[in-house]
Amino acid sequence: MKKSKYSELQVFGILKEQEQGKSVIEICRNHGITQGTFYRWKSKYSGMESSDIQKMRELESENSKLKKLYAERCLEIEALKDVLSKKLVKPSGLREIVNFIRHTYNLSERKSCLAIGISRRSYRYKSKKNDDELIFVLTQISEEHPGYGFWKLYHKIRNLGYGWNHKRVHRVYVALKMSIRRRIRKRLPSRIKENIQIPLRSDECWSMDFMSDSLYDGRRFRILNIADDYNRELLSMEVDTSITSARVVRVLDQLKQQGRKPQRIRVDNGPEFISKTLQLWAQENKVHIQYIQPGKPTQNSLIERLNKSCRDELLNMYVFKNLQDAEEKANQWWIEYNYNRPHEALGNISPKEYKYKMKQSII
Repeated sequence: MKKSKYSELQVFGILKEQEQGKSVIEICRNHGITQGTFYRWKSKYSGMESSDIQKMRELESENSKLKKLYAERCLEIEALKDVLSKKLVKPSGLREIVNFIRHTYNLSERKSCLAIGISRRSYRYKSKKNDDELIFVLTQISEEHPGYGFWKLYHKIRNLGYGWNHKRVHRVYVALKMSIRRRIRKRLPSRIKENIQIPLRSDECWSMDFMSDSLYDGRRFRILNIADDYNRELLSMEVDTSITSARVVRVLDQLKQQGRKPQRIRVDNGPEFISKTLQLWAQENKVHIQYIQPGKPTQNSLIERLNKSCRDELLNMYVFKNLQDAEEKANQWWIEYNYNRPHEALGNISPKEYKYKMKQSII
């Protein structure tokens, strides 16, 4: 806010000139102010003496200090609310809370320690424990036996003659982040075995599966194959280094825009296929997802047979320089497979030709 060039005492003197008989226009012209400013001063300071102005200035100063104190208290209260959920057990935990408050709310060390209830001496304390020998022994044993967990390492250390107790060894073990991550297999719901039946018409049942291969520089890439079980037509062949469930849904939406939507899709239990993203898409589009039993790829044998042809005729035949080269060769094979390649199960004709032939026979 812009500060006025007139002090309260000067304003009080200007207002006194009107009481001495001068007109408002003359007063405003002499002091270079507008009539609106004059009447605003008059409404604020009318009936006041110079001593009253001094008291008002003191009250404003005190009010400013109270506002600042109130803001600091509110900040301390907010800081305490944020740390109420934390379990304050050890001094090390209290030090972490004080650091959190200082950096987040920009409070001083004294106020932060006072709010949490820890002395500044305890806050500044630095541990004098020397764990260099323990760290060396623990690191050496873990490198020799990378599959050992904490208790194996601890008993190994005790057998070597060291007297460190398990609490000290565990503290160093955790500080070095040596914990072995457990691999917990995700529990899958029981799947019902369903025999494969060749559909009688197009877009009645599709099959989906992933393949993987590597480029010349060693980078891995994946291929998503989507086929129509009716005439073994390869509907989509998506190539990329990473294909998520959202990408799978996007490919299915592209096929839907082309007028292709199945009644059901047969897939395995891969993470992309059991994701909520694909299940939500299937629910919205009224498509049944048929899952095969885990570890039974023969229950999805139609797409597995297509994958074998893709592996023998494409992936094993070429060395791909980069991802673009893999996409170009995959697109060429896709066209060859659908339009020209003879298929034994279709009477040695291509999938497109078989579909056209069956359509003509119905007509």
